[in-house]
Amino acid sequence: MNNYTEPTAMMEYNTKQKKLPLPEYGRSVQKMVDHALTIEDREERQICAQTIVNIMDSMFPNMRDLPDYKHKLWDHLAIMSDFKLDIDYPVEVIKKEKFNEPPSRIPYQTGEIKNRHYGRVVEDMIKHACTMDEGEERNKFIELITVQMKKNYLVWNKDNVDNKRIFEDLRTYSEGKIDIADGEIKIQQSPRNDNSRNNKRKKVFKKKH
Repeated sequence: MNNYTEPTAMMEYNTKQKKLPLPEYGRSVQKMVDHALTIEDREERQICAQTIVNIMDSMFPNMRDLPDYKHKLWDHLAIMSDFKLDIDYPVEVIKKEKFNEPPSRIPYQTGEIKNRHYGRVVEDMIKHACTMDEGEERNKFIELITVQMKKNYLVWNKDNVDNKRIFEDLRTYSEGKIDIADGEIKIQQSPRNDNSRNNKRKKVFKKKH
């Protein structure tokens, strides 16, 4: 005799359930919030809300040192209730209009780049170097710039480039404020060249073996 009985209810997959506004808290906390919305007694509803926030707090103890952490918890409670939970919030929570407001567009930096193979970052580095006081720190920074310029140049150009060309471009970029004579700075060898040498060694190794 088969004693198997058909379950009274099918398991409900999360994909078929209501989308969570803040998934990081899980469906159990969301159900608590939904329950709080059904409580008619205001005092009891207030106690329930505080309990929910305490549970949310215990879920992320490593976040407690963040600024306005407690404030964020109450914001999150308001968001999970779709801003319908009528309680006395201890802080001024985020407004629904503000929450649904699309984020501000990040302004895209425009303007012509003199030499695309160097890139805008190198240009900005050179501008900053021009504002620095004379001294060891500025010299070290300029040395780093020349290294990066040579690396960027070799990414775009197959042919090698001598240091003199880098120094001339640096002088042009800085409008003459950074003028390095050939030999003052020894630019480190580009990793691309090192890799090409390593590849040659591998080929020789394969031939010998």
